[in-house]
Amino acid sequence: MNIMIVGCDRVGQALAEQLGGEGNNVTVIDIDAEKVRGLTARLDVKGVIGNGATHAVQGEAGIGDADLLIAVTGSDELNLLCCLIAKKAGNDCKTIARIQNPDYSAEAPYLKDELGLAMVINPEYTAAAEIARVLRFPSAIKIDTFARGRVELMKFRMPEGSRLVGMTVRDVVAKLGCDVLVCTIERGDEAYIVNGNSVFAERDIISIIASPRNAADFFRKIDYKMRPVKRVIVAGGGEIAHYLCTILRPTGTKVKIIEKDHERAGELSVELDEVDVIEGDASDRELLLEEGIRGSEAFVALTNLDEENIFLSLFAKSVGCGKVITKVNRVDFDDVIKHLDLDSTLYPKNVTADMIVRYVRAMKNSRGSNMETLYNVIKGKVEAAEFKVREESAVTDTPLKELTFKDQVLIAAIIHDEQVIIPRGHDRIRVGDRVIVVSRPMGLDDISDILL
Repeated sequence: MNIMIVGCDRVGQALAEQLGGEGNNVTVIDIDAEKVRGLTARLDVKGVIGNGATHAVQGEAGIGDADLLIAVTGSDELNLLCCLIAKKAGNDCKTIARIQNPDYSAEAPYLKDELGLAMVINPEYTAAAEIARVLRFPSAIKIDTFARGRVELMKFRMPEGSRLVGMTVRDVVAKLGCDVLVCTIERGDEAYIVNGNSVFAERDIISIIASPRNAADFFRKIDYKMRPVKRVIVAGGGEIAHYLCTILRPTGTKVKIIEKDHERAGELSVELDEVDVIEGDASDRELLLEEGIRGSEAFVALTNLDEENIFLSLFAKSVGCGKVITKVNRVDFDDVIKHLDLDSTLYPKNVTADMIVRYVRAMKNSRGSNMETLYNVIKGKVEAAEFKVREESAVTDTPLKELTFKDQVLIAAIIHDEQVIIPRGHDRIRVGDRVIVVSRPMGLDDISDILL
């Protein structure tokens, strides 16, 4: 596909890297020449320097042949204008606009219809929804869904003293009787797709695939916390915190926000009358203790400073807080952060980019590919893809044990007639099934690509 990306900040860079790496023809546009040159030097993408909201610059970038334009600059108005020009100038070009202002976000359905946008995405709301999913199941570090929620991929850290320590992956089924599939283990700097003989160790980060009900059964049997969080303390009263409160409101979760800006604290008090808003500095240790962080069910660090979020989260962990979620804007030090004793780390830029990438894959699916969804399980090392089997091929109607798969490929789940099947050797893939495949990054486009 021919894709144009207007805006080369962190979201634009993440999109260019992911979409370019999947074989798309990507062109980036930004008024900042240094950003454009940096991306084109690092990635196999084209670059145009200039204002992406002008017909001339879009024309120079090749809008006439573009399949999709994604506007992710720091200005909502500029993003909408970019999309409007692309709709007029392009040849049936689809458009996506990033919107951050809550006023525009509330008008998203109207803007989408009136401007003919393919998607309007709000990074703050998307990040809040991700946090809410983890608070629903606090045992998890991260939760991704497949097959419209019928299958979940959950990543969690094994606690010290867990009954899984010393067990093999094969033992999970034989001894616990759990219908789940263990996909990956991360141990220190090592990360790999498991086999039946892989042995669990303390502090491993494990990912499993299962239906929501079977996942709950698995966590119950290993004595892992399952009860959704009902009380949470949030440091920072920005838009993510506002959206999080809105999402949690129907669940009855009690939220306490600590915000040091007087004006912002007043706004939140008025807009969120069911939320306890504390005007104060969340970096004040005594204030946090006074407001009940010691032993609290959950703590979410959402200030504007990555360093402050990390330190606050480490403090929350040290005083016995149950679940800790940390917002980090910069991805540069991801390799360092993952070694810290943090529960869940949220990168809003990556969450936004992932949603857009999934839409692009759906577009490609309509043109012949049968991949519908793809997630990074372990960034750069392991992926999980969902395929829709539309026709007979070399993978259909043959027992899995008789197929020869490429190295590091795992059939994680089969959804047949709404039933979730954790596959064994005798199971078969049939036309109409949805199949979840876990593999190392190998550019899979069709379900048959998993075979040698």
